[in-house]
Amino acid sequence: MRGKLQKIGFIGIGIIAGILISLNFSANAGKESASAALPVEELRSFADVFNAIKQGYVEPVDDKTLINHAISGMLSNLDPHSAYLDADSFKELQVSTQGEFGGLGLEVGMEDGFVKVVSPIEDTPAWRAGIKAGDLIVKLDEAPVKGMTLSEAVKKMRGKPKTDITLTILRKGENKPIVATLTREVIKVQSIKSKLIEPGFGYVRITQFQEETTSDLVKALDKLYKDKENKGEPLRGLMLDLRNDPGGLLNSAIGVSAAFLPADSLVVSTDGRTDDAKRKYTASADDYLRGRRGDPLKQLPGGVRDVPIIVLINGGSASASEIVAGALQDHKRALILGTQSFGKGSVQTVLPLSANTAIKLTTARYFTPSGRSIQAKGITPDVIVEATPNGGAHEWLREADLERHLVNDKDQSSDKEDGRHQTKKAKPAKGNLDEENAYKPIEFASKDDYQMSQALNLLKAWQIMQKK
Repeated sequence: MRGKLQKIGFIGIGIIAGILISLNFSANAGKESASAALPVEELRSFADVFNAIKQGYVEPVDDKTLINHAISGMLSNLDPHSAYLDADSFKELQVSTQGEFGGLGLEVGMEDGFVKVVSPIEDTPAWRAGIKAGDLIVKLDEAPVKGMTLSEAVKKMRGKPKTDITLTILRKGENKPIVATLTREVIKVQSIKSKLIEPGFGYVRITQFQEETTSDLVKALDKLYKDKENKGEPLRGLMLDLRNDPGGLLNSAIGVSAAFLPADSLVVSTDGRTDDAKRKYTASADDYLRGRRGDPLKQLPGGVRDVPIIVLINGGSASASEIVAGALQDHKRALILGTQSFGKGSVQTVLPLSANTAIKLTTARYFTPSGRSIQAKGITPDVIVEATPNGGAHEWLREADLERHLVNDKDQSSDKEDGRHQTKKAKPAKGNLDEENAYKPIEFASKDDYQMSQALNLLKAWQIMQKK
């Protein structure tokens, strides 16, 4: 029996070694070629465990399932954003960047075996039900989340439109679990929303950075300039709202930045271990079109690159949102108003393994034009304004709160001990809301939007100062 296990074990080592070589991975920090010495002892241990499961687990498990679980475990234990994408997850990733997918409308991660809400997507079942960033989902219908992978939990939350699912939620400050029944629907995320707040002052909200975000931004700006209430006058001020925007496509973030910056201005740089990960991205068509035909920024209304801008951010502004905010802040093109952003300063590369599976791997950190890293730190607003006159509406989950988050290698105050990442405790939100309002999300760009009203006041004051 032992001889059979050893024989299968060595076959397993050969298979694993072949996979590593085919993927061009090395055991020695990536500097040597894939033919460098492989960790034979560790691979032997892997093969022993693999075969112990095959021979002795209480129920039969096929090879494909075991290998997929092994790959998933390797990636999920690196950082919060690396992941194995099975056929369903890979398809969902591709569809979501196009702005339409089925489900509840939640950006989620995993913590202590539970699904943790990063941000509800605006105008979705989750948003309307009052699900908040930081909520822990512990049960899906009657099934405990503990023991599920993130992919399995997400798959369970997805489903046919008009079908219900009951979430059991733990929320800080609540004495007992919150039980909410949500009805699934097709989630169509409208990337750009815009309106003329009053003559001369426009408002553009980006909910997510998708494939068509840059061209949709141009259309929204053109509509604002042609709005009848504006009487054909140029805009005197613009609010760019990135609150609760979880990010999206890098090239779209570059395109949005390029709409307001001088041509060829540095937008963001990335740095990693491979040559491909060391790049500088500028406000140029080559970097934001990504091979697509037709440059939408050629249709920008005149004056857009000179109009005073205030960018609104909060703890739900992440990744691509922070790239845009950081670029406009560093180039002194806009004032940033709101609260500290999420702090996701890493780049994920999708590497296909087959026609329908892939891995999402963190390959680099990104830096603002001045060289700042916002990883686990976020963008600090020029003008700090809480969500309400009485303080923050709730406590935000941030990158620094996630297990195994990358440290900020340029921030001396980053928590790091023996190479391990320490989870920082989020600061309590200021102010208290009564129970009725605590479960009600603020409607952005409404009369109740305190941060937007303060941004409008600041733009008007800006106009007065310019005249003086």
